[in-house]
Amino acid sequence: MVPVSFDQVVDARNLMCPLPVIRTQQKIETMNDGDTLLVIATDLGTLQDVPAWCREHGHEVTASKQTGHECRVEIRVRKSLDAP
Repeated sequence: MVPVSFDQVVDARNLMCPLPVIRTQQKIETMNDGDTLLVIATDLGTLQDVPAWCREHGHEVTASKQTGHECRVEIRVRKSLDAP
């Protein structure tokens, strides 16, 4: 299996809600349309919270999974061309 490369990574391990979502939002603000982001967290609520935030803001979740006590959410950043 070929390792997947990401443009940015948010390490939200040992952070509880809402911090994984806040860190994701802060990182996406610095990224470009089409960039990829990996969010790694130990708060398993992240598997629902981050995708919900992405749907609300138009970003694409390309994968999400739980492995042991960690979860990973892969995101493709989508920014509106009409945004200021």
